[in-house]
Amino acid sequence: MAVETDPAPDPTKSLLAFFGTELARIRTKLGLSQEQTARLAHTTQSMISKVEAAKRVPSLDLARDLDLALKTDGHFARLHPLVIRYAYPSWFLPFVELEGDATSIQSFQNQVFHGLLQTEAYARAMLLTVRPDNLDDLVAARMTRQEIFEREERPRTWFIVDEYVLMRHIGGEAVMRAQFEHLLAAGQHPRTVIQVIPRTVVAHPGLAGPFTVLGFDEGPDVLHVDGFSPGRTALGQDEVTEGIRAYDLLRAVALSPDASAELIRRHLKELDT
Repeated sequence: MAVETDPAPDPTKSLLAFFGTELARIRTKLGLSQEQTARLAHTTQSMISKVEAAKRVPSLDLARDLDLALKTDGHFARLHPLVIRYAYPSWFLPFVELEGDATSIQSFQNQVFHGLLQTEAYARAMLLTVRPDNLDDLVAARMTRQEIFEREERPRTWFIVDEYVLMRHIGGEAVMRAQFEHLLAAGQHPRTVIQVIPRTVVAHPGLAGPFTVLGFDEGPDVLHVDGFSPGRTALGQDEVTEGIRAYDLLRAVALSPDASAELIRRHLKELDT
């Protein structure tokens, strides 16, 4: 049986923590281990552990499966919308839902690595700079988004970053070392492409700011433009087409995936000198 090692969160700290402690309380009362609960709820012991530790945001499907498995009469399903409301900013939740359904994701970032590529330590260090009241929830929500890579049919993803993102050592050397190693590993997957625009490229179409193009099996593509305040999701096809064209131009000035990986390795080695 798997060892349950994640510490219990303070249930008064957030709704995500309350959801996790409620799950732990009820399954313990029923005499069930995390592994047994996972089998009953059609998930993994790791997921149960992370939800109980408030390190993952539960999906609505998981909440409903927990209600069926633990016979809690819709308790977790009723908690779910409250958890979601506080885990994600209201303006960002529609994008998260679109991202979860996308079959292709093309992202350009010029300040930080895309949330789908961030390690937990990097995400925490980056989010800490704005001193949010719900830091743990924000980190958990960001890590939860990365579960799209665990889907049976994971999306095709293409990430382009400015080299200046590599030069911004958020969290310090240890955090960046792990982040660079994570990037190199992520870029090895056949459905993920990572490219870097070297700092020798002075001007390019991404100077206006970061953006993401989402593609779907059914329905038109969607453009999301990041910003300091609420980002903006554009559905108008003229604007989406403009975003796709800008992305094509960014690909043209970026280093090849192999050359980009070599540049990341150079930055990794520089941390040790």
